[in-house]
Amino acid sequence: MVINDTPKHKGLRNQLVKVVKSKGISDENILKAISEIPRHLFMDSGFIDFAYQDKAFPIGAGQTISQPYTVAFQTELLQIEAGDKVLEIGTGSGYQTAVLIALKAEVYSIERQKELYEKTRKFLPKLGYVAKKLKYGDGYKGWEEYAPFDKILVTAGAPFVPKPLLEQLKIGGKLVIPVGDDVQVMTLYIRTGEKEFEKHEFGEFRFVPMLQEKEK
Repeated sequence: MVINDTPKHKGLRNQLVKVVKSKGISDENILKAISEIPRHLFMDSGFIDFAYQDKAFPIGAGQTISQPYTVAFQTELLQIEAGDKVLEIGTGSGYQTAVLIALKAEVYSIERQKELYEKTRKFLPKLGYVAKKLKYGDGYKGWEEYAPFDKILVTAGAPFVPKPLLEQLKIGGKLVIPVGDDVQVMTLYIRTGEKEFEKHEFGEFRFVPMLQEKEK
């Protein structure tokens, strides 16, 4: 695979970092990841000219690549530390996955759309972003086999908080999830005990809906 990443792309990424920073993102590691990850390669060629605008764009299978600010905002809420075991629900294009990997997290990621899963599974390692595990499956169930997780990130709008995700969080761990139907409220849960969670809300966002496993 030829990695077509030019000085022009790098310049556009630096502009994008300024935009994201101006909206309140201050974590230097996240800003560095945005400045380095070639977002245009995660998108269909028809959208490449728009890759460094702070907008979401379609990636096929009825899904989108999230707005860079949203990616940064969710990631900042998680307060990723090197070596964190992170469960990502909704691999999508793999852009958010790449950001987590760039922050030196161990990423376990689940994708519900088969075509996206297959595409991203092959694509990410070619760019040098290697997740710990990728899986085609139902994100509502989490990934019990590898639980507990330090952090869990949901990248699609969930009508409710799936119980397995709360159960698979370490005590002291953080879950970031957009909750709601048409409009979602960005919600952070911190597990403070066996059955205790702190809940914090951070304003409204719009995500594509989180899909449950279809009936066999």
